[in-house]
Amino acid sequence: MKRNTAFLINGGAGRVLCSIPALELYEKEHPEDDFIIVVEYFIELFKGHPTLYKRCYDHHHRHLYEDKLKNMNVYFPECYHVWEYFNQQASITQAFDLLLNKKGLRPVPVPTLSLSNEETQGGIETVKTIKKDFQNKKAIVFQPFGRGSSMTPGSINNDPQGRSFSMADAVQIIRRLQRKYTVIVMSESQIDFKLFGIKEVVPQLTNMSLRRWMGVINAADYFLGCDSVGQHFAVSLGKKATVVLGGTFKENVTYPDYKNLNIIDLGEGKRMYAPIRMCSSEIADTNNEKLMTLTEANLNKIIASIDQSI
Repeated sequence: MKRNTAFLINGGAGRVLCSIPALELYEKEHPEDDFIIVVEYFIELFKGHPTLYKRCYDHHHRHLYEDKLKNMNVYFPECYHVWEYFNQQASITQAFDLLLNKKGLRPVPVPTLSLSNEETQGGIETVKTIKKDFQNKKAIVFQPFGRGSSMTPGSINNDPQGRSFSMADAVQIIRRLQRKYTVIVMSESQIDFKLFGIKEVVPQLTNMSLRRWMGVINAADYFLGCDSVGQHFAVSLGKKATVVLGGTFKENVTYPDYKNLNIIDLGEGKRMYAPIRMCSSEIADTNNEKLMTLTEANLNKIIASIDQSI
């Protein structure tokens, strides 16, 4: 008896988003398989997709096992276990493609994001309203911290994977950018920047879903971020952006061939691969955790990449 496939997708928002191109190719190349996608978190990233969204099930969907999984081939594609990935020959999107489609290493498209008219217009209105308070200066969405970072009581940012800016460096970037631009900070928690000597208001949006952030990034004039979901949103939406990397490899986590993306690699030649989801490596973590620390030259390079592109 022929069985269809269920793909179990988990992890952070960026990783979930990066599974989409491989799933699109699977749908095209395996028309005989009426597959489903079970998404542990961030199912909303598939919302509006012209073909995949109807195949998606939330991890907590009622009677999912009895009605679907029990009679399917269940497959959990773990992109971090792919040899080409942990040897920097494949990106996350390519690793998913290698696992699902088994066609060898090949170019894959960037992830597809579909915004509704309401999300698009909501982003436009939000950015427009914020810019009014800042002399209508061009708006930059800045995501300084990745999902693995944590804030200590003293507001010192800790990211053992070396993906996030330090708080001190984030403050320096905001100060420099505010001279010419409106800076909208994308963060999970509100930050009192006055404690760090920033006198001008720093716009921060509350109660924001990922879908609403997509609309804001889509409406902004530029995106600046670290290795986190915002850069994937920017690329998927065709926005101009700068991504700054420290402890992670550009070959793995971003889009070196995307023409509108400036990649500033602070860890090049210094980082070690951290074998996430395979084993722990204190040597790699210790080596990588400070690679996002900025020098004055690094800061100038970041600002210049924006000034020359916006």
